Amino acid sequence: MNRKASILYNDVIAGILTETDDGYTFTYENAYIENPESMGVSLTLPLQSEPFYEKYMFPFFDGLIPEGWLLDIAHRSWKIDVHDRMGLLLACCKDCIGMVGALPIDGDNAE
Repeated sequence: MNRKASILYNDVIAGILTETDDGYTFTYENAYIENPESMGVSLTLPLQSEPFYEKYMFPFFDGLIPEGWLLDIAHRSWKIDVHDRMGLLLACCKDCIGMVGALPIDGDNAE
């Protein structure tokens, strides 16, 4: 299963987060890197042209996913397994509090 999300920073597409059977990749968009005003989406994901790889969801993106009663609502409302971190990110993190959000790509959704 491959699922992708555009990662927004201050409403600008900063990069692409991809889930594959082997793990996760985050790659900044070239246009974002070339903008002198761009910043890394987190201290753990500094601006660079090389992709970042993780076996499990990047801790920074995982931290955007709701917890507690909000997670329970997402689980019940959208029938998303609480262990499906990408599904939860795609369903719940389009308009997060703060500068970063995640939008599904290619019709990806939480179902």
